[in-house]
Amino acid sequence: MPESTIDYGYLENDLGYVLRRAQLWVFQDLIRTMSPVDLRPAQYSVLVIIHHNPGLSQISLASALGIERARLVRLLDQLEDRKLVERRPAASDRRSHAMHLTLEGERTLASARELATAHRQACLEEFGGQNNYTTLVRLLAKFGAPQ
Repeated sequence: MPESTIDYGYLENDLGYVLRRAQLWVFQDLIRTMSPVDLRPAQYSVLVIIHHNPGLSQISLASALGIERARLVRLLDQLEDRKLVERRPAASDRRSHAMHLTLEGERTLASARELATAHRQACLEEFGGQNNYTTLVRLLAKFGAPQ
C-alpha cells in the first residue's frame, strides 16, 4: 500500500507521533548537512557544549545533553580518536575529567557551525518560516527545561 493512501487515524494529532516524525526529518537533514565534517547530531551537540563550557566534567556534560554516561563515553572516545576533544584531569578532583576541544575540534566546530546555518535554513523552510520556527522551538524548549 503506498504511504500516501495510509490512514493514520488519530496518530495525525498525537503529539508523540508528530514529534517523532519531525525529529526524524530534522535529524536526517542534519546528518546530510553535516556529512562534509562527518559529525552526527549527538557529536555536534557534544562539541557545542564543550566549546561553550570548557573544563566541564563528563558527568555534567552527560546531564546537560540528557544522555547516559556510558553512551557519552563512547561518543567522547570517537571524538578523541579524531583528535577533536581531550580529557584532562579536573583541577578540583583528579579522578574526574575536564572536557576541552582541541585546536582541530575548534576548527571542525567552526565548519560545522556554518553547515548548521544551512540546516537551520532548511528547517525554517520546512516549518513555514521564521515565526513558526521560533514558536516551535520556544514551545518545545519547555520540555526538559530546568525547573
